[in-house]
Amino acid sequence: MKKYINTESKLIPAAFQVLLIMLWQFLADSGSIPKYILPSPKDIVVTLFNILPSIRGHLYTTLQEALIGFAIAVALSVVIAVLMDNYSIIRKSLYPMLVVSQTIPVIALAPLFMVWFGFGITPKIVAVVLVCFFPVAVSLLDGLESVDRDMINLLKSMGASKFQIFRYVKFPGALTGFFSGLRIAATYSIMGAIIGEWLGGEKGLGVYMIRVKHSFALDKMFAAILIIVLLSMALFGLIYIIQRLVTPWDVKDKFKGETE
Repeated sequence: MKKYINTESKLIPAAFQVLLIMLWQFLADSGSIPKYILPSPKDIVVTLFNILPSIRGHLYTTLQEALIGFAIAVALSVVIAVLMDNYSIIRKSLYPMLVVSQTIPVIALAPLFMVWFGFGITPKIVAVVLVCFFPVAVSLLDGLESVDRDMINLLKSMGASKFQIFRYVKFPGALTGFFSGLRIAATYSIMGAIIGEWLGGEKGLGVYMIRVKHSFALDKMFAAILIIVLLSMALFGLIYIIQRLVTPWDVKDKFKGETE
């Protein structure tokens, strides 16, 4: 019964999305909405394949910025989360600043990055780091704090060091939350790179979108948006695959819960 419910929960949103696309195609073909205002899904897909060779350089640039920024954000997040977990004074000092940093829109800070770091790849990477750092750090910190205290006390009674407790209990127990933050940050990384490119640069999907907007080529604009969606979904799926490989016990528990 649960397996049937799980299958139904996946089919319903997929069917709803297909209906929306069909309705969109119908409205565009019937002339209810002019195609220069809202291109049809078919036109967007055709345009995507037509422009793909010419925007390959923009795509690679955006992906490079996103991946470098994402990697730096993950490294910083792990270091900061571990320090906050082990030292309460660091947590009390940094955690409020992390929360406040999320109240400032990245698009408001991006012009400052351009002034400070120029119009090269650096300000885009900084924007990606800023949007990816918070979800990873907070998810890992919450995971470290939610580890079973009885297991920690058991290892302490056996004379285990802090590093051994972290290696054998805390970090493995926090991996589920850590990967949840990674999936969120992976989708944010493309967005951060695009925001940085909107404000200046020579290459990137954000730069391409600004150019086609000025020429009112909305079919190319929607094609670029589709590429951004596909890139974000691909990174999300890659993190999920890595999670399945790194935490097989968590995947088995979920599968067992779905099939019981």
